[in-house]
Amino acid sequence: MDKIIRKYASHKEMKAEEYRYWQSRPAHERMAAVSELTTAAYALKGMAPDVPGLQGPAVRIQRPKR
Repeated sequence: MDKIIRKYASHKEMKAEEYRYWQSRPAHERMAAVSELTTAAYALKGMAPDVPGLQGPAVRIQRPKR
């Protein structure tokens, strides 16, 4: 992977670019990134998450039509 260095005029511009990047990624990739960051945060605190992944089966709830 090639590394790219970008310079931004402001913090607001940088955050807007970051938001656009993550919105361009598929949902499964965003969720994997959240999981990785959560695990890293637990490691920084010297803790380990009790249960990795989902704690139970995912359930689909059907909402009434509008």
